[in-house]
Amino acid sequence: VYTADPEKDASATKFNYISFDDVLKKGLNVMDTTAFTLSQENKLPIVIFDMNKEGNLLKI
Repeated sequence: VYTADPEKDASATKFNYISFDDVLKKGLNVMDTTAFTLSQENKLPIVIFDMNKEGNLLKI
């Protein structure tokens, strides 16, 4: 998760880990709001990764 789109904003900061509350406080658009809220309410972790990079899915 980044503070902005790193391909469009060179000053975007990457978070290696961020809590649900921090995502909401910072107003980050991580994913669909309903899906995000359901994940938070049900204590489901969200893993974000680059599907286009070979081997990334196997690392999860």
